[in-house]
Amino acid sequence: MAVRIDPGPRDFAALNEVVRKGSRIGNESLDGDGHLNEIIPKPWGIEYRIYVDDFIDVWNLRIDEGESTSMHVHPRKLTYLLCLAGQGVTDTLTGEVPVGAGSILRIGGGAFHSSRSVGPGPLWLVEVEAPRNKFDLIRLRDAYDRQGTAYEQQHAEAPDLPARQVTYLPQARLRERSPGAEFAFSIRAGADVFYRRQEQDLFHIPLGLTGVVTGEVDILAPALGDARRPALDQYYLSLALA
Repeated sequence: MAVRIDPGPRDFAALNEVVRKGSRIGNESLDGDGHLNEIIPKPWGIEYRIYVDDFIDVWNLRIDEGESTSMHVHPRKLTYLLCLAGQGVTDTLTGEVPVGAGSILRIGGGAFHSSRSVGPGPLWLVEVEAPRNKFDLIRLRDAYDRQGTAYEQQHAEAPDLPARQVTYLPQARLRERSPGAEFAFSIRAGADVFYRRQEQDLFHIPLGLTGVVTGEVDILAPALGDARRPALDQYYLSLALA
């Protein structure tokens, strides 16, 4: 169901050029960089971590109407973009893809992309990143003069909205809702997803290592009528309307 965006000659040429000019990617510390568990203000809106473990990282982005992310690339990791609500466009170096509630984009490592909200209201996206490394980022162009800069250090603490440890999943943290309570996030067993289908469910993201290793994360989209059977022996990160 996902629209695939894979890197091509223009992406490789642009990546080689920005690297020659001095752009570098960093490496996130799995046990450090604690600011990544807080709210990250952006010139286009905000983003914050929903779920993280040692292998996968899931973020929620609110892109305000008329604003856009930079044209950027993640050379080392695979990204899925899931649209929770709103209307927008994801631009690449060769074209554009319309984005609306229920959309799934699979963006291969090395493919430049930029997402913008066309309104009305904000565009709500979820980024599923594998393998985890928030600093795997190079900005090519940016409306806010951030091209060539690294990922932000600025953050806002959220004491009433913590990313709590998940005791039954190794090294995992979960934030259970969005700051404005628009969306709810939970971890559910595959059997629960299958036998207790809920009208407000939007996406179910498998938390096993198969998708990280193979580069294909089998995301379920019940909001689009996706009736595929979840793996009953696996946990899922469920994204739902609150």
